[in-house]
Amino acid sequence: MSEATPPTPTAGTDPLEAGRAALARHAWPEAFEQLSLADRAGQLSGSDLESLALAAFFAARADVELDVKERAFKAHEAEGNELRAAYQALDVARRYGMAGKSSIASAWTRRAERIIGSDGETYVHGYLALVRSEVAAAMGDIDTALNLAERAVEIGTGAADADLKANALTNLGSLKIATGLTFDGFALMEEASIAAVNGELSPVTTGVTACRMIGACRDMTDYRRATEWIEATEKYCDRQSLSGFPGVCRIHRAEVVAVGGAWEQAEQELERATMELGAYNATPPQADGFYAIGDIRRLRGDFVGAQQALREAHARGRSPQPALALVRLAEGNVKAALSAINAAVAEETWDRWARARLLPAQVEIAVAAGDVAGARAAVETLGAIVSDYPSPALDGGRRVALARVLLAEGDAAGAIHELRLAIKGWREVGAPYEVARARAILSRALRAGDDTDGADLELEAALAAFIKLGARIDQEAAERELRDLADRRSGPLTATKTFMFTDIVGSTTLAEALGDQVWEAVLRKHDDMLRATVAAGGGEVVNSTGDGFFVAFDDARAAIDSAIGIQQALRDLRAKVGFACPVRIGLHTAEANRRGADYSGKGVHVAARVAALAEGGEILASAETIAEAGGVATSELRTATVKGVAAPVSFAAIIWS
Repeated sequence: MSEATPPTPTAGTDPLEAGRAALARHAWPEAFEQLSLADRAGQLSGSDLESLALAAFFAARADVELDVKERAFKAHEAEGNELRAAYQALDVARRYGMAGKSSIASAWTRRAERIIGSDGETYVHGYLALVRSEVAAAMGDIDTALNLAERAVEIGTGAADADLKANALTNLGSLKIATGLTFDGFALMEEASIAAVNGELSPVTTGVTACRMIGACRDMTDYRRATEWIEATEKYCDRQSLSGFPGVCRIHRAEVVAVGGAWEQAEQELERATMELGAYNATPPQADGFYAIGDIRRLRGDFVGAQQALREAHARGRSPQPALALVRLAEGNVKAALSAINAAVAEETWDRWARARLLPAQVEIAVAAGDVAGARAAVETLGAIVSDYPSPALDGGRRVALARVLLAEGDAAGAIHELRLAIKGWREVGAPYEVARARAILSRALRAGDDTDGADLELEAALAAFIKLGARIDQEAAERELRDLADRRSGPLTATKTFMFTDIVGSTTLAEALGDQVWEAVLRKHDDMLRATVAAGGGEVVNSTGDGFFVAFDDARAAIDSAIGIQQALRDLRAKVGFACPVRIGLHTAEANRRGADYSGKGVHVAARVAALAEGGEILASAETIAEAGGVATSELRTATVKGVAAPVSFAAIIWS
C-alpha cells in the first residue's frame, strides 16, 4: 500500500473549512489534501470523516478510503449518532461484500443490526434490507431477495431518501431481469438511472446506479440502449468533475466498440481503463474489463494473452466462461471445452440471462463434440429465455445456435432460413464478426443443399471479413475450407507420410478416479506437452481424438524421435511428481489420400491399428516405418492380423528407455 506525502498546511487557512469548500466544488484532490490535514490535527467529526472517505475515492486514494469509513463508524458511535453509525457499518459491509470478504461483511451487517434492530422505518433500515437482499441473492434465495428489495424501495420512498430509493430500485430491477421479468426490471432501473444522470443523487450513488444500468444493457446485448446511457453518464461526469466512473463507462463503451469490429482500439481502451480502475478498487467493472480483453484476444487468435486476461477476471470474481471454453475448442480440446461450458451452465441456477450468455457457446461446443441431443436441449432453453426480450443481438445469437443444430440434424433448408434471418439481425446491430461467422456457417448449409455457387460466395465473403477484422483463427479455418474444396474438385492428392496415433491407456478409469476437474488439468498438460514435442519434430497434428492425437510426419526418423521424446517426457514427469498418463503410440509409413489438412486410406487405418496393439509406455512401428527410418533399435519383428486389412501387419517395438 502506498503512502501519501503528508500535505503541507497553508498559512492563514483552516484546513477543515478549506476541505469542506473544496468538496462542495468537487475539487477532489484538494479536498483530500485539506481534510487529511484536518484529520492529522484531530479535527474531524464522523461526518467529516465520511467526507474525507468520499474525497479519497474520487482522488484515486482507495487505499485509505475503507480505513477512513471504519473510523467514521467509530466516530459516529462515540458522538451518539446511532443511525449514522449503523449506516456507516452497512456501507463498510457492502464494500467488504464487493471485495468477496463475506464473513467480514456479515460481521459489519450484524453490528448495524445490533445498533438499530432488525425492524423499523428509518432510511438505515432500508439499507439493512438492501444488504440482506444482496446476500440472499448471492446465496440463491431469490424469493427472499425480491421481498427484501421491495421492502427497501418501500422504506426509501417513505423516508424520501433519494439515494436509498435509487439503490433499491436498481437492485430490485436487476433481480427481476434475472428472473425473467425483463421489461419490468428495466423500467425500475431506468427510473433510478434518470434520477442519477439528472443530478438528483450523490456522486457515488449516481455512478453505481448508471453503471449497473449500462451493465444490464450489455448483458442483454441491447447495445443501442447501452450507448444511450453511456453518453448520458459521461455528460453527467463531465459536469460534476468525477474521474472514477468515466473509467467504468470506458469499459462499457469499449465493449460496444468491440462488437462493431474495432478490436485493436477496444483492447487499448480496455487496458487503459482497467489500469485506471485499479486505483479506485473498482473490482467488478475491472473484472468485466479483463474479461472483455480476454475475449478480444481470443477472437484475434492470441490464446496465451486471452488466458492471462481471463485469469485476471477470474481472480476478481468474474467467471472466465464462455470465453475460456471457446479457447479450448479453438485449440482442438473439445472434451475440455464441453466439460467447462457444461459446468458453467449448471452453476447458473436462477439467473436466466447469465445462462443465456453461456448457451450459444454450449450449443457450438456440443455440436463439435457430436452431442447433437445436448445441443438441441441447449438451443431450446435459449429460445425460451430470449422470447422474453428478443433484442436483435439476442435473436441473432439464438438463430445461429439453432442453425448449428439443424445443420447437424441434417435439416439444411431450416438452417439456411435461420442463418439468413440471423445475418439480417446482426447487420442491424452492426456486428461484422457475427455476420461473418453466420455467413461461414451458411456456406456449409448451402453446400449441404447443393447450392455450391451460393456456398462459395458466402465463404469468400466471410473470409474477406475475417481478414479485415484480424480474426486469425476464423480466417485460417475459412482458408482451409476453401483449400479442401479445391482439392475435392481436382480429385484426391496422394502423399507418402509417416502417421502417428497416440492414445492414453485407461483414460475412462483415470477420469473417474481423479474427478473431472483434476482430469481436465492433467489432460491439458498432456496435450500441451505432446503438441510441443510433435511441433519440434516437424509433425502436423491432423486432429485430436479426445484422449490422443493423429499426427503426420514427412520423415519417418523424425516421427520415431518425436514418439521417443513423448515417452521420455512422460517418464521424467512420472519420476518428478509420481504420476503421468500411460500413453501408447503407433507408427506406420504409407501413401494416403490427402484432402486439405486431412488424410484417409488404408495407410491411415493401419497406423491406427498398430497403435491399438501397443501397451501403455510402448511405441510400436510398422516394418515400413523402421525400414524408412534406418538404424533404429527395435525388438524382433512380429506380425498380427488387424481388422480391415487382408494381409498381416509386421511391426516391432521401438527401444527408447
